[in-house]
Amino acid sequence: MLLQDSRFVDPQDQTARHAGVRDSQATEGQSGRRVAPNFGPEHERAPYAEALQRFADSEPRSFMVPGHGNDPAHGGVHLAELFGDRVPELDVPLMLPGIDLGDDSPLVQAQRLAADAWGAKRTWFLTNGASQANRTAAIAVRGLGERIMIQRSMHSSLTDGVLLAGLLPAFVSPNIDEHHGIAHGLTPEKLDEALTREAEAGRPVSSVLVVSPSYFGSTADVAGLAEVAHAHDAAIIVDGAWGAHFGFHPDLPESPARLGADLVVSSTHKLAGSLTQSAMLHLGDTRFAEQLEPLVARAYSMTASTSMSGILMGSLDVARRALVQGGEQIQGAVDAAEQLRERLREDPRFTVISDRFPEYRDIVATDALRIPVDVTALGQSGHWVRSRMMEAHDTYLEMSTATSVVLVVGALRTVDVDRFMRDLGAVADEAATLPAADAIAFPPLPEAGELRMRPREAFFGESDVVAAGAAVGRISADTLAAYPPGIPNLLPGEAITAETVAFLQAVATSPTGYVRGALDAEVATLRVVRE
Repeated sequence: MLLQDSRFVDPQDQTARHAGVRDSQATEGQSGRRVAPNFGPEHERAPYAEALQRFADSEPRSFMVPGHGNDPAHGGVHLAELFGDRVPELDVPLMLPGIDLGDDSPLVQAQRLAADAWGAKRTWFLTNGASQANRTAAIAVRGLGERIMIQRSMHSSLTDGVLLAGLLPAFVSPNIDEHHGIAHGLTPEKLDEALTREAEAGRPVSSVLVVSPSYFGSTADVAGLAEVAHAHDAAIIVDGAWGAHFGFHPDLPESPARLGADLVVSSTHKLAGSLTQSAMLHLGDTRFAEQLEPLVARAYSMTASTSMSGILMGSLDVARRALVQGGEQIQGAVDAAEQLRERLREDPRFTVISDRFPEYRDIVATDALRIPVDVTALGQSGHWVRSRMMEAHDTYLEMSTATSVVLVVGALRTVDVDRFMRDLGAVADEAATLPAADAIAFPPLPEAGELRMRPREAFFGESDVVAAGAAVGRISADTLAAYPPGIPNLLPGEAITAETVAFLQAVATSPTGYVRGALDAEVATLRVVRE
């Protein structure tokens, strides 16, 4: 099934691989370097945000919710003291003419501009994060069929969607960097093998979910993965939560919606500049679009609040405008991130982990704004480094593992490189005065147990809590994921194996790990389906 030319594609060539491109699509320059899309003058506006501003400036006398009455002096004093006057003034409810009512309301216009900016056929604004996007996507693709192929490093919200929609999952494991506890991605070949396996077993899938980029910035061949999924008559969801800024600068990977993805989960607040908890879900302009669009619209109505925050949606609108117009700002962020990498390379106490990403066949590009750093030469864990940066220097890093820390630079950020390196150097000097910490070694990542029940039935069925040893051979009723690397080790409906229990307990009892979803900190007990 796999097309020969989709085995491993240069990231600069991914755009050309998708036939259904839009007019604003990024193009290739004479040097072969991808250039950013050429957006029209309509992107100079932020229609929804402007409508909120007009409402606030009209000094409305509000006798509707929210209870503060959009009046910072007579109802919203407590909010104004914390946030300033503008937040209560802009905190409007839904269903207002001139803001979100009507077929071509400012909200509709804003979402249309967002779709164009990310290369999508249609975009929905979300106020419950990319978690809402994953749940919405899972419910929507149930309309294509009940079987879905999932990259095993999926976010837990996708698991929620599987349970809500009654999907029947099969799994394909991503490439794993065992030393650092990093889950990367899939090659098109590996996805093709997994889909072929299911089809030959009489279990053809109707949809696929892949994760790209990873938490550490590794980016898969989305165009190749989309070709493979479509060759198997399956729609593809790309969980691109960490890549909402992709496609807006030549040094960043392309937007997945322009590479053939049918649905793209976009956590806009992460690096693209909107407010926390705001996100988008993009529908690609593919052969599945006509079938998926009404399914997504209906699923969206199930997952969205009837009191969506105008402030969060307004932040999405202005973030889109800022990205479209922010070429120089994005360039500054990219340059600062590269300066950080160069400075880290000059210091023998640090290694830039992504410098070795080209060695992995599943990685075709790296997010220029993500900097994973190996700190093992310090003799202390990444968790210790992250804590000391916070405690001693008020400098906050995105995440840590036993061996690493990860920095993210927002696409519109300005960064003081010298100050950061001075703070990190001070922490490194402090580490040199301490005894070396014991290295943490975890057992190999276990294979997933056999799926013996539908996940929905296992989750909602009667259950018992038993000792972990007694749970071996039983069916899990819960989702458990050990960090690192954060891949779900147990899902509802899966058989519990001795290897999985040993792995979960080893991670849980280490000073640098924990198990999400566990009933107790040491995973001494597990919830199983009642026999």
